[in-house]
Amino acid sequence: MEVGAPTAFVLMWSSAFIVGIVGVGTAPPMLVLFARFGLAGVALALYARVAHARWPRGRQLAHAVVAGLLMQFVQFAAFYSAMADHVSAAVISLVQGLNPVVIALFAARVLGENVSGRQWLGFGVGGLGVGLAVVDQSAFSVAGLVLCVIGLLGLSLGTVYQKRFTPAIDSRASTAIHVLVSIPAAGVMALAHHDFHVSDPARFGVVLAWMVVINSMGAFLLLNSMLRRWTTTRVGRLFFATPAVTALMAWLAIDQPLRPLTIAGLAVGVVGMVLASRRAPARATETTPNEERETVAVR
Repeated sequence: MEVGAPTAFVLMWSSAFIVGIVGVGTAPPMLVLFARFGLAGVALALYARVAHARWPRGRQLAHAVVAGLLMQFVQFAAFYSAMADHVSAAVISLVQGLNPVVIALFAARVLGENVSGRQWLGFGVGGLGVGLAVVDQSAFSVAGLVLCVIGLLGLSLGTVYQKRFTPAIDSRASTAIHVLVSIPAAGVMALAHHDFHVSDPARFGVVLAWMVVINSMGAFLLLNSMLRRWTTTRVGRLFFATPAVTALMAWLAIDQPLRPLTIAGLAVGVVGMVLASRRAPARATETTPNEERETVAVR
C-alpha cells in the first residue's frame, strides 16, 4: 500500500487523458462523454448500493447535484472539447493540475482559509509553467486554452462547493450522484451537436471500458482507500506527478511530441504547484477524517 497504491493511482489518473484523446478521435466528444457517464453512473450506483452507502435527501441532495454538474459535466465537457480541438494531453493535465491552486484561491474567500505569500508565489510560478507548455504546442488555439480553463474552474468550484455544502455525505453515494445527474446534461449536448458517427467502434468500446473500469471505478476506489489511511496533503501531492507522467504516456502511447519547452513548462508548473501546496507552519497540517474524504475530485 505504501508504494504500490500511489504508483497505481498516478498511472490510472494520468491514463484518463490518454484514453480521452483516443476517444474523441473515434467519436464526437459529447457522445464519448454521454457514453462514459451512462456506463459509469450505473456501475457507481450499483457499487454504492452493494456497499450500503447512505444516500442524501432534500437540500443535501440538491447540493450534491450542483457539485456533480460542476465537477463532472462542466469539467469533462470542457476538457473533452479541448481534446477535440487538438490540445495535448500534457497541457490539459498541467492545467488540471492547478486545481489545488484554484481551490486555495476560492477557499480563501468561501471557506475563510488563509493564503500565504509562498502560496501566491507558487500560483505565479505554476501559471508560468502552463504558459511555457502552451507556447510549445504547434497545433493549439485560444479556444482550446479557454476550454481548459473552464474545465479547471468546473472542477475547482465544484470541489469548494462540495466542501462547503455537503461535507458529511457518503463519498460513495455522492460520486454516483455526481455522475448520474451529468448523464442527461451530456445527452442534451450530444443531441444538440447532431453527430453520432463512430469511426472505429472497436477502439471506442475499448476506450469506454477503460474509462469506466479504470478511471471512474478503479481510481475512485483507490483514492478513497488512500484518503482513509493518509492525510489529504499526502494524497494531494500525488497530483503533482500526473502532468509529467501524462506527457510521457502520451509520447509513448499516442506519439504526442515532447518538446523542450513542454518539458520545461511541466517542470516549472510542478515546482509552482509544490510551492502553492505548502501552508504556513502556524497550524498543524493534519486534517480530520471528514475533511480528508471530500477534498480531492474523483476522475
